[in-house]
Amino acid sequence: MTTDPFGRALADHHHGRRTEPLIQRDGAQTLEHPIEEFYFEEYTGDEAWADWFDSVLEGPLLDIGAGVGKHALYFQDQFETVAVEVSEHLVSLMDERGVENPRRADMFDLRETFDHDRFQSALAYGTQAGLAGSMAGLRQFLHDLEVVTRPDGTAILDSYDPEREETSELLGYRPDPTPGLAPRVMSFEYEEGVGDILLFRLFSPDRLREATVGTDWAVTDVRYGDNGSHYCAALSK
Repeated sequence: MTTDPFGRALADHHHGRRTEPLIQRDGAQTLEHPIEEFYFEEYTGDEAWADWFDSVLEGPLLDIGAGVGKHALYFQDQFETVAVEVSEHLVSLMDERGVENPRRADMFDLRETFDHDRFQSALAYGTQAGLAGSMAGLRQFLHDLEVVTRPDGTAILDSYDPEREETSELLGYRPDPTPGLAPRVMSFEYEEGVGDILLFRLFSPDRLREATVGTDWAVTDVRYGDNGSHYCAALSK
């Protein structure tokens, strides 16, 4: 049964009515998802990578998979920011939290949602790009992102690097003989609701560079977080 457990759990948390944890599951393995830490701690521009984000991103900005609007609330004070989510619960929640332009949209349907050259920059933070599912899917996503951003556009997206040892400790990680690639399989559960099984395709920076071939994008910078396996990549045209 699919009931958007992820969106409902975040909405209930915001409204103070959440009594059960949001669970990530892979078979018998489970992990409580840290809602407050990941989504509700204010983004102030003082965090790691914040100065770098500020130097790469310009408006109008497309915040892809914006969650509860953590980044959108910060960037909209600087320039026009459009925050998209596929969850109706999260779109409503962003509106409640003061996000000025939240929209319900599928990140893999950008061409049908926005005009050509609509945005100067795009931010996809939360490993959502891995939901493209394959190298071909990732390249198609980059093509679509290319269409809705301007000729001198920039973007930031993130992933876990399968070539880093720490990545194998992630819930749902599956080994893959292909260098620089690995699947991650998991679902979310909240109360009696069970979400769809999510297949993330984790890719190394070199595989991301490979996916940009044939697009207008080029990877211009890569930075790793403190845990050693999570990284952000800056792209420009």
